[in-house]
Amino acid sequence: MEIERKYLIPKLPENLEQYDYHKIEQGYLSTEPVVRIRRQDDDYYLTYKSKGLMVREEYNLPLTKESYEHLRPKADGILISKTRYKIPLVHGLMIELDIFDAPYEHLWLAEVEFPDVETANRFTPPDWFGEDVTNSSKYHNSTLSQR
Repeated sequence: MEIERKYLIPKLPENLEQYDYHKIEQGYLSTEPVVRIRRQDDDYYLTYKSKGLMVREEYNLPLTKESYEHLRPKADGILISKTRYKIPLVHGLMIELDIFDAPYEHLWLAEVEFPDVETANRFTPPDWFGEDVTNSSKYHNSTLSQR
């Protein structure tokens, strides 16, 4: 089960270079249901996500590089490319800050994953977060891949 909230980021925080990051490329074999392939650095995954906004089922299966390369041209729409920074937050929570490459180079999104719905509902975002877009499918990567 994935429980997360998502925010637009109007201005990037300073000193991003101090945080760990991953280079991510992902494509969608299906958007209903969501079936995604992802390369994260040198790791490869096939992911299934159920319908939903803040709460969704999510299953990740490892892929080989060869399997990923075989499935990559079968992706529907565009491949999404981004850098994901991992920024620690209080109480063991983690901000995943995505800085997208073209054609979304001006899109910055932050996601925070929670252990339960109650914690997610009580969450007060940092001052540098912008609009809460958790309940907008417009900012799902699967939607972005179709534009």
